[in-house]
Amino acid sequence: MSIGILVGKIAALFIIMFLGFVLVKTGICRSDDSRILSRLSVYIVVPCSILSAFQVSCSPSILNGLLLAVAAAVLIHLILIVLFYFIGPLLHLNGVEKASIIYSNAGNLVIPLVSSILGPDWVIYSSAYVSVQLFLLWSHGKMMICEEKKPDFKKIITNTNMIAILFGIFLFLAQISLPDPVDSAVHSLGSMIGPLAMLISGMLIAGTTPQEILAFPHIGLVTILRLIGVPLLTILLLKFSSLASFAENGSQILLVILLATITPSASTITQMAQVYGKDARYAGAINVITTLLCMITMPIMVYLYQL
Repeated sequence: MSIGILVGKIAALFIIMFLGFVLVKTGICRSDDSRILSRLSVYIVVPCSILSAFQVSCSPSILNGLLLAVAAAVLIHLILIVLFYFIGPLLHLNGVEKASIIYSNAGNLVIPLVSSILGPDWVIYSSAYVSVQLFLLWSHGKMMICEEKKPDFKKIITNTNMIAILFGIFLFLAQISLPDPVDSAVHSLGSMIGPLAMLISGMLIAGTTPQEILAFPHIGLVTILRLIGVPLLTILLLKFSSLASFAENGSQILLVILLATITPSASTITQMAQVYGKDARYAGAINVITTLLCMITMPIMVYLYQL
């Protein structure tokens, strides 16, 4: 992957984020209006993007690649969950902080990057990562944030994105193609995922002051772990394991998984914190600062992986 192309695509998304910032600062919209766009993203755009990704031929090569992507995603998440179970108390990290470090904004940022840089045929592998993350985020992640004893599997299965994943996998395995008008509508809506997510981020940033971000004493540590610590650990795992040998184009598939891992903290964590009465302001501040800094860290991590 060309680092120059990656930087260009990330820069394009950040220009859209800047437009969201301008919309709020000029009074055209309010920062709170981003909640409406967030609902559109969660309930329409992201599910359509996932569904569109699974509308490909089910060849042995793609199936093996999909299994590799799922295995890598599960392994990465399990390592992070176990690691922060032990070091979280040592670093005095609360549930929101640990969730922000472990769970990345893979769906909103990586799917458009992979589609534009590698092509739409590679999006299915990022969707595999998102599938694993969604299940764990709404089980383990929600338990951490809400300090619950056990996961609510009903809410996991009835999650809109999880339904889209299960339906997409069914269509993929059964090799059922959506009718052309439906496929066109789903693809058009799914292609909005990147621009819409960045508009939302820009609007949220416009409603946040530097003083608010810096008021949280652990935000620097969380940012370093999310954008540097977790990516470096993932690079070591992917480069020095034999995972790439299990599928054709294994190294490129693992690059897609790396891209999904090195993104900012998941915006879903902020939404969860809002819904369940936790520290949504802090979760939002982590998302804002990691989103702003990922333009620098993401190309560096991809460069290190490709050395």
